[in-house]
Amino acid sequence: MALRHLTKQGMTMYFIAAFGLLMLFFSLVMVIRPAAFANGIIAFSEQPYFHIVEVVSRIIAGLIFIQYCADTRFPQLILAIGIVLLCVGIGLACTPPSQHRKFALWSAQTFKNQFRLIGVVSVPLSLLLIYAAGVA
Repeated sequence: MALRHLTKQGMTMYFIAAFGLLMLFFSLVMVIRPAAFANGIIAFSEQPYFHIVEVVSRIIAGLIFIQYCADTRFPQLILAIGIVLLCVGIGLACTPPSQHRKFALWSAQTFKNQFRLIGVVSVPLSLLLIYAAGVA
């Protein structure tokens, strides 16, 4: 019922917070089960929709972050994240899917032993992103 009265701007803040929650989830998986996280990257990269999902999700998220950055607690941070997401999405769109898959496999294998540390660092960043959305 309450969702009907939300503005487009309010829904976007929930999108940014949900993005932060998803990032928090993946960060915790990296901390608790880094090998499972690496295997998840490999398994996802083998899916036929892998490349298009990676490209489209980054471009859409980047555009939303850029469009609504002024409505967050840290507009410059959200703008910077949006620009990075958009640029990575465009870069991936220009990358052949086979090269993207090869990179995913390489990174999962190369950073398998560092995922726990990466997760520890990204947990507070995820919480900052959720806070920055300003939904609370």
